[in-house]
Amino acid sequence: MKKIGKGIGVSFYGTGYGNGFPDVSRAIIRLLPEGKIGIYCGVTEVGQGAKTSMRQIAAEVLGLGVEDIELVHENTSLMPDSGTAAATRQTYNTGNAIKIACENMRTELFKKTKEALSLNSTAGLVLENGEIILGFFPQKRISFKELAEIYKGEKILEASGEFTAQTTQMDEETGQGAPYWPYTFNACAVEVEVDTNTGIVNLLRATFAQDAGRAVNPQLLEGQMDGGFAMGLGYALFEDLNIENGKMKNNKFSKYLIPTAMDMIDIKNIIVEDPESTAPYGAKGIGEPVMIPIAPAILNAIYDAIGVRIKELPVTPEKLMKAIRESA
Repeated sequence: MKKIGKGIGVSFYGTGYGNGFPDVSRAIIRLLPEGKIGIYCGVTEVGQGAKTSMRQIAAEVLGLGVEDIELVHENTSLMPDSGTAAATRQTYNTGNAIKIACENMRTELFKKTKEALSLNSTAGLVLENGEIILGFFPQKRISFKELAEIYKGEKILEASGEFTAQTTQMDEETGQGAPYWPYTFNACAVEVEVDTNTGIVNLLRATFAQDAGRAVNPQLLEGQMDGGFAMGLGYALFEDLNIENGKMKNNKFSKYLIPTAMDMIDIKNIIVEDPESTAPYGAKGIGEPVMIPIAPAILNAIYDAIGVRIKELPVTPEKLMKAIRESA
């Protein structure tokens, strides 16, 4: 017999290392030949879209297109440390460092423009499409490319930025405190079909809402939500190390099952935007959080379908049939 059930999972997750641990990101911005901008930063791309989103943040500050920004990263001899690609911290922490560095670079560009155009001050200067323009008298302008011709070699224009996340250590006696900031929130709802004759669980529908502060790149964000959902699905129904006496029995992918595209369904993703005031343009990270509510939602849906509460993952057909027999 096939039975249908619905379940919901919710979670919240703190950004960064937390609990008072030093959490610092740094970046250097340089004016490159041909007027392009280089970001020198230890941000690491692990599939979360950092290569794109970090360039977007810099482009927004400096009034450029993303194609005008080059990211030099993942080579510790060329850039300052930006911490790990972990703890949902790169968009918030390193994004903030890049934004601060770009704002400092903007100040430097204005100072050099004042000299190059023989202006009295930097007041009224604006950035627009690779040029620095005196807003109320736009005939006075100079391009990034022209400035790069002036400031090259040892005179190269650069600025740096650093961001330290605010976090406090929890009270060891009371367990009280504010170990993380900011937090992100999400909720997932699923509908499953449970075959009580075989123990197979099929996912029928899913809706996933994720708080992102502000979506720097909605397409990449949805990609992370889909990826996190697939990981949560694997955690709930497939992935089993099968450890016996300290030995991993499922030590190859022919035995260790992970979801494929055939196991996934089209998820209705909902991006919730509530900009965080301390974040770069309001954006929070969503790395780990997108995995957390999926398994609880699936387990709740199984319980709703057959009235059996599963407390051991993954919910393989064998485990589910055993639980059904024991509950009878």
